[in-house]
Amino acid sequence: MRKFLPYLLLIPTFLVIGIFIYWPAGLSFRLSLFRTSPFGNRELYVGLENFIRLFQNPTYLQAMLTTLIYVGITVFFTILISFLLAQLLNQDIPGTRWFRLFIFAPYAISPAIAGTLWSFLLNPVVGHLNYFFNSLFGLNVDFLTSSPYALIAVMFASIWKMVPFALIFYIAGLQSIPDSLVESSFIDGANLWQRMWKIKFPLLSPITFYLVIMTITNAMFNSFGIIDVMTKGGPTGDTTTLIYKLYLDAFTYQNTGSAASQSIIMFIIMGVVTFFYFKNVESKVHYQ
Repeated sequence: MRKFLPYLLLIPTFLVIGIFIYWPAGLSFRLSLFRTSPFGNRELYVGLENFIRLFQNPTYLQAMLTTLIYVGITVFFTILISFLLAQLLNQDIPGTRWFRLFIFAPYAISPAIAGTLWSFLLNPVVGHLNYFFNSLFGLNVDFLTSSPYALIAVMFASIWKMVPFALIFYIAGLQSIPDSLVESSFIDGANLWQRMWKIKFPLLSPITFYLVIMTITNAMFNSFGIIDVMTKGGPTGDTTTLIYKLYLDAFTYQNTGSAASQSIIMFIIMGVVTFFYFKNVESKVHYQ
C-alpha cells in the first residue's frame, strides 16, 4: 500500500491539471483544425487553413510585431529598473522596510485595476500627467488614443505592474551576497558601477535567469487586462498584442477556429523561446 500511496495522493492534482489544462488544450488543438459557425452549431474541417490565413493576415502580422516590441521593452526595463531599485532598497537606512512594502503594492492589484488607474492618470482632460505637462511645457498629449503614445503608455503601465515582483527577488538575492565580498572589492578599488555590474549582477544571474522567462510569460499572456482597459487594442491596432487579438477573434468576432489557431501558435512560440532560452542561457548562469 505504501508503494502506491504517493500516486493516490497525486490523483487530485492530476485531475485538476487534466480537466483544467490538458483537456482544454486538446480541445483548442482540435478546434484550430475546424471552421465553426458563430453559434457553434456547425463545424467544417479545414485542416491547416486557419493557420495559413493567419500568416496571410496583415493585422495578425502587425499584432506579432507589436507583441515583439511590447515584450522586449517591458522585459528589459522591468529587469533593469528592478535591479537598480533593489540597490537602493537594500540599504540599511531608516524607513527602508516601509518603502519595500509600498513599492510592492502595484503587484498586489489586478491588471484591470492597474489599467484603470493609469487611464485616469493619462486622461487628456483630468489626468494628472497632462496637467503636469501642460503646466510646465504647455503640452496636452492624448496618450491613450494617439500613436505611438498609446503603446508607450501600455508598456509603462505594464512595467510599473511587473517591477515589484522582480524587485522582491533581487532584494532577497542582494541580501544573500556576503558583505566580505563587497568589502574586498571596495578595498581593491572597485567603484560603485563596477561593484554593481561586475560583482553583484553576475552573482544574481540565477535570479535574472528566472525573472526573464517569468516576465516574458507575464508580458505574453497577462497583458490583456491592462490593454483592454486602457486602449482596447487601439488606436488602429497599435496596442493589439497576440493575446488581445486572440480575445477579439474569439469573443468579439466569434471566429473560434482562428482564435484556437492563435492559441496554438502562442503555445509554440513560448515553447520555442523557452527551449532556446534554457539551452543557450542556462550554461552562462553562475550558481554559487
